[in-house]
Amino acid sequence: MIFERDKIFSSPLNKIVDFKFDDKVANVFEDMLKRSIPGYSTVIGMTGMLASKYAQDNSFLYDLGSSLGASSLSMRNKITTENCRIIAVDNSHAMIKRSKEFFDIDKSKTPIDLICTDIRDVEIKNASVVVLNYTMQFLPKKDRLPLIQKIYDGLLSGGILILSEKVKYHNIEVDRFLVDLYYTFKKLNGYSELEISQKREALENVMIPESIEENRSRILSSGFSKCELWFQMFNFVSFLAVK
Repeated sequence: MIFERDKIFSSPLNKIVDFKFDDKVANVFEDMLKRSIPGYSTVIGMTGMLASKYAQDNSFLYDLGSSLGASSLSMRNKITTENCRIIAVDNSHAMIKRSKEFFDIDKSKTPIDLICTDIRDVEIKNASVVVLNYTMQFLPKKDRLPLIQKIYDGLLSGGILILSEKVKYHNIEVDRFLVDLYYTFKKLNGYSELEISQKREALENVMIPESIEENRSRILSSGFSKCELWFQMFNFVSFLAVK
């Protein structure tokens, strides 16, 4: 399948509107992710590896905020447990439509159910793996703890949560240092100053990152027995929490 190059913010815009996961974004999202998120391919690949270790027979694996389904496919191609089912959830019709095309091409046997709805409205039950890759940062802060608690309650004993997020640092100097490295990463991947600036403004009211400590504290307060930072590249991290 051919991926379009992300040029959404390449020309000056008269008005910067809030970022939306619409058809325009869905068509270039694969390119956008790879050029915008340091370590993205590693996190997606390791999502499948972690799922292969922790998936339990006769259970569900949830991909919350599934977008194009990369995490779902990674899990699908790695797990060997019996009678498992992947539940991929996203509230963007454009993303659901696009991801179905990828799922139809893939020949792995584990079934995937696509659900177009808000992840806050999904019942989590009999789950051995739940994935939130670069998703929770788009939720209002007040809704984050209830979601993590619902995930914990719906997980089987020994089940895991994989949470990947962009983070900020309370130490202003450290935060600026890592953000500067991140923008260098984007420039080396072909994004111009204009593109970086306009996208930053479009995301300002939509994506609200938190610190590593805030994310870990929320996870542990929900009941998880352990929560480890297993991956970090600049200001992008991934946690592994075990029930």
